Amino acid sequence: MSITPLAAVPSTRATAPVFRGRIGRDARSGHYAVPHRYRLHLSTACPDGLRLAVGHSLLGLDARCPVTLLPAVPDCPGGGHAVLRPLYEASAHHYTGPALAPVLSDDWSGRIVSTHTPDILRDLDRFRPGGDARLYPSGLESVIEAVERMCAEGIEEAAQSAGRVGADPAERAAALDVLLDTLGRLERRLSGEEYLADDRLTAADIELWVTLVQLDTVHRCHLDASAVHRIAGHHALWAYARRLAAHPAFGRHLDLDGIARRHHGRCQGLEAAGAAVQILDWAGHAADAPDASRR
Repeated sequence: MSITPLAAVPSTRATAPVFRGRIGRDARSGHYAVPHRYRLHLSTACPDGLRLAVGHSLLGLDARCPVTLLPAVPDCPGGGHAVLRPLYEASAHHYTGPALAPVLSDDWSGRIVSTHTPDILRDLDRFRPGGDARLYPSGLESVIEAVERMCAEGIEEAAQSAGRVGADPAERAAALDVLLDTLGRLERRLSGEEYLADDRLTAADIELWVTLVQLDTVHRCHLDASAVHRIAGHHALWAYARRLAAHPAFGRHLDLDGIARRHHGRCQGLEAAGAAVQILDWAGHAADAPDASRR
């Protein structure tokens, strides 16, 4: 699959994470892949938490790397979680920042390994119990990275700019053009394929699906109805999102109420007419997935 990256723009994910340890292939790395040593702490109402929850399920890691689910809405200033404070304080002397999720922790030491979602998702591949499931198959790294850039810059950031209150109308229109162009490129790819890369589920599909969830449940609320109808017109793209919502590794992690509460607790913008134009019935499609009930 050939995807031309968009021109670089400032990324909302550019803030340097506090902890960025990696899981190595053997004991010499310090942190190596061994069952029952590590734990994920995440909220599926958070996009990064949802990414990790889906990847964790696709790899079948329930028995090898347990997950602690956190509340949808953080309970501390700065978006932190009180339950994570001991981990942060044990991992950084005199740490005063917010105890943010998601976190990959080491139960042996009681400290944090990483708070950087892309690294954590890549390292989960090292815990695979066997079989064909891989999130980052060899030879597809460049494709997956291109999809990640398209989602971050061409969908998430473009949608935010297109719905920003007080922005110049020309800037909002230009951002909407970027968003529609990106969706159009993905639409053409998915018109003839079930998945984004090599006819199998990869990290690229996790990234795009979570981004589409955010587009329809969060960013749509700040766009006008005309823009939302144009976004919804990418039928192959939304059919793809609907299929994945019915997949057990995807749909069972959807916390629509939590996403809404988290958004309303953080959002400073005004609701627009597009809020009334839901693109997908996410709850209905997720209910088709086995074990769709919330854990």
